Amino acid sequence: MVNFKLPDEVKELMAKFAKANFEIYVVGGAVRDLLMGENVYDWDFTTNATPEEILKIVEGGLYNNLYGTVFTSVEGYEKPFEITTFRKEEGYSDSRHPDKLVWGKTLKDDLERRDFTINSFAYDGEKLIDLYDGEKDLQDKVLRAVGDPNERFNEDALRMMRAVRIAGELKFQIEKHTFEAIQSNSALINKIAKERIKDELFKILKSNNPYSGFVHLKESGLMQEIIPELIKCFGIEQKSPSRHHIYDVGTHLLMSLKECKSEDPVTRFATLIHDIGKPQTVRKLPTGVITFYNHEMVSTRIAENIADRLKFSSKEKDKLVKLVRFHQFTVDEHQTDSAIRRFITNVGLEYVEDMLELRVADRLGGGASETSWRLEDFKKRLIEVQKQPFAIKDLKINGKDVMEKLNIPAGPKVGEMLENIFNEVVENKVPNERESLLSKLSKI
Repeated sequence: MVNFKLPDEVKELMAKFAKANFEIYVVGGAVRDLLMGENVYDWDFTTNATPEEILKIVEGGLYNNLYGTVFTSVEGYEKPFEITTFRKEEGYSDSRHPDKLVWGKTLKDDLERRDFTINSFAYDGEKLIDLYDGEKDLQDKVLRAVGDPNERFNEDALRMMRAVRIAGELKFQIEKHTFEAIQSNSALINKIAKERIKDELFKILKSNNPYSGFVHLKESGLMQEIIPELIKCFGIEQKSPSRHHIYDVGTHLLMSLKECKSEDPVTRFATLIHDIGKPQTVRKLPTGVITFYNHEMVSTRIAENIADRLKFSSKEKDKLVKLVRFHQFTVDEHQTDSAIRRFITNVGLEYVEDMLELRVADRLGGGASETSWRLEDFKKRLIEVQKQPFAIKDLKINGKDVMEKLNIPAGPKVGEMLENIFNEVVENKVPNERESLLSKLSKI
């Protein structure tokens, strides 16, 4: 018998339902997290009370959906508590939503429709209800579908991606029949809205083990459906004379993702696909050297297509495309400040750190060392160059200062003088300091 220490707010909510003579249970992932000793951030409950009866019990409840879920905000909790009426579901013609939903009569009615055994627990405040041996699967670190996995995935095809994500996050193995069912039904994912696929993809990328998630995506056949361009990278050899790579392109990309220290999902995704154009540009020279000239340009076009297909936001697409487009940046001790400034301008100042994270992951994912003296020198020069203005607006003086100092009216002459001063600063002939710039003005 387990006896979880529930928060007072949870106990108070459950007591209200008991006082009104209704059953109520903590259910799903919340119970799983309690069993694993993890913090619970999403509190879900199931009850035999109808939505209308729930609203009479909880104050300020919100009910505006078809699935019997009432949301109630609780002070001190970022996410509202979700209280759902027992329900049974029938028919899933779109492989996502039930064609018919009826209120269930028992807890079993509700639990048997859930996705995985480790998400089908219920807890009444005193005892654990485990109808599908989820506790054993937790102990064995196995992710298993409830009942027939083919039925579960035909009911909701997004569950296949959820299986990949949960297994990766928890470092579980996907049970054999469950995994085979994903392989058999992988094409069903195309019935799911691209926005939902992208959301689940980002959850995998934001997890603590995205590498494992994408290995599962590949082996299950889901990657072929979602990002077929990435599948084409596997088997494209890179090992050749004078090249540091030790993996084929696809394996290199997965290893780069594994080594990516950034927690940002777009940076991680850019790391995963930065060489995705290599299959279209591969050439083997008579010397045996393998080349991929202009692969970054092809990769950029593919990145744009993927971003559009998966409904990235404009900001997410902009970042992804820039990181892929300019990931081949040169690191050379002979680079001029102007060259480094161009790099910063191309990538965008806000993405420079992300680009450096990608570069390090790219090196490690290709078998090279984490860094080099050239890269470390480049990082120092990035800091120094950023102290210089990048545009006329960054100067410590403006048009009004020019007019007052030179006693001239507003007009093209003012802009010309500011541009001259800007060029002087860029060429390190005068510091970007107000007094120095005003003094220089009278000498130009």
